Amino acid sequence: QVQLVESGGGSVQAGGSLRLSCAASARTFTNNVMHWFRQAPGKEREFVAAIAWSGTTYYADPVKDRFTISRDNAENTVYLQMNSLKFEDTAVYYCAANNLLRRFGIGIDYWGKGTLVTVSS
Repeated sequence: QVQLVESGGGSVQAGGSLRLSCAASARTFTNNVMHWFRQAPGKEREFVAAIAWSGTTYYADPVKDRFTISRDNAENTVYLQMNSLKFEDTAVYYCAANNLLRRFGIGIDYWGKGTLVTVSS
C-alpha cells in the first residue's frame, strides 16, 4: 500500500521556484512529523526540512530563508516551497514521515519514492 507520493519536481533555471507536494494516507500523516530529504548524485542523503503536527518547522542551514515547508492537515499533504533555487539544490527529493523528528533519516517509518528536481545554472 502506497503511503507517501511526491509530486511537483521538474527542471528550472537557477533563481526560479518550484513547489513540491507529498500526499499521504491519513495513517501516515496524522500526528507525525513530516520531513523532506534530498539526495544529489554521488552524495549522501541530507535533511532539508520538517514540520511537526503542531506546525513547528525545522530547516537545514543551506535552505533556510529560501525554502518553506507547510502542511495541510485536512488534506494529509505536506508542501515544500522552494525559492531562489541554486544549481546545488539539484537532487531527488524524498518525503518521509515519523512520529519524531529524524534529521538523519535513521529509523524513519515511511518514505516516498522521490521526485527529481533539476536546477540549471
